[in-house]
Amino acid sequence: WEFNGSFYQPSAFLMMGIPGLEALHHWISIPFCALYLIALLGNCMILFIIKKTQSLHQPMYYFLSMLAVTDLGLVLCTLPTTLGIFWFNMRRIGFDACLTQMYFIHILSFIESSVLLAMAFDRFIAISHPLRHPSILTKMTVIKIGLAIILRGMVSLLPIPFLLKRLTYCRKTELSHSFCFHPDIMNLACADTKVNDFYGMIILLSTVGMDFIFIVLSYILIIKTVISLATKEECLKALNTCISHICAVLVFFIPMIGLSMIHRFGKNVSPLVNTLVAYTYLIIPPALNPIIYSIKSSHIREALLRALRRKSE
Repeated sequence: WEFNGSFYQPSAFLMMGIPGLEALHHWISIPFCALYLIALLGNCMILFIIKKTQSLHQPMYYFLSMLAVTDLGLVLCTLPTTLGIFWFNMRRIGFDACLTQMYFIHILSFIESSVLLAMAFDRFIAISHPLRHPSILTKMTVIKIGLAIILRGMVSLLPIPFLLKRLTYCRKTELSHSFCFHPDIMNLACADTKVNDFYGMIILLSTVGMDFIFIVLSYILIIKTVISLATKEECLKALNTCISHICAVLVFFIPMIGLSMIHRFGKNVSPLVNTLVAYTYLIIPPALNPIIYSIKSSHIREALLRALRRKSE
C-alpha cells in the first residue's frame, strides 16, 4: 500500500474468476478458449476477405472491418487476464495496469457502439436514398467517420483513470471480474465517488445511450421507407440487408446495458449472475459477429467460399 497522510492507494488489485466454481476453472477454460479462438479467427477472416475482395470495398464492409478490428481489440484486452486466472490462478494485477486495461476496454466498447451507429446510418442511406448512397458515403467520408469515432472514445474517457487515481481506497482489493471495469474499481473506494458516478453516467448516456437512440430512430425511418415500397419481395429484400446488423446491435447492447445496471443498482444480484453477464458482454459479441455476418451476408459467404476453393486447388 502507498501511504500519504490519509490517502491510501493499493499497489495491485485481485481479480475474480467465476465465484463458487474455482475448482472447475481448468474445465471452464475450454469453452472460453473456444470462444476466444472463434473471435480471433473469425474477425481476422472477415478482415482478410474484405481486403482481398475488390467488390467488398464499399462503405458497409469498411464499417464491418472497423467492427472486426474493435472486436479483436476487446478480445486481446481481456484474454490474458481471463485465461491467466483459469489456467494459472494469476489473480494479481497492478494498479496502473488495471487502469490501463479498463481504459482500453471502455474505449473499445464505446467505439463498437459508434461503429454500430455508423452501420445503421449506412443501411438507412442505402435503403432510403440508394442512388445518392455512393456520393454521400465516399471513401474519404468513411475515413473521417472512423477517425471521429476513435477521437470521441479517447477524449470522452480520458478523465476516467485520473478520477480513479485521486480516490482513497479501502483495504478490500478484490474485483468482481477477471478484467478491470470502471464501476467495479470505483466500488472499492472509501472516498466520495459522486464525481466519478456523475461523470461516468453522463459519458455513458451521451455516447452509448445516444448511439442506441439514433440506431432505433434509423430503423424506424428504414421501416417507414420499406413499408412504402411497392411489392412484398422488395420489402423483404431491403429488410434482409439489415438482419445481420440488427443481430449485432442486440448482441452488443443487451448485455452492456444489463452489466451497467447491475453495477449501479443491482447490489443484491448474485455474483455469479454479475460474472456471467460481464463475460457475455465482452466475449460473446466478438465471437458471434463474424458468424452472423458470414451466415447472413451472401457477399461475405461467397468470397469466403471462393477463398477456400482457391486454397484447395
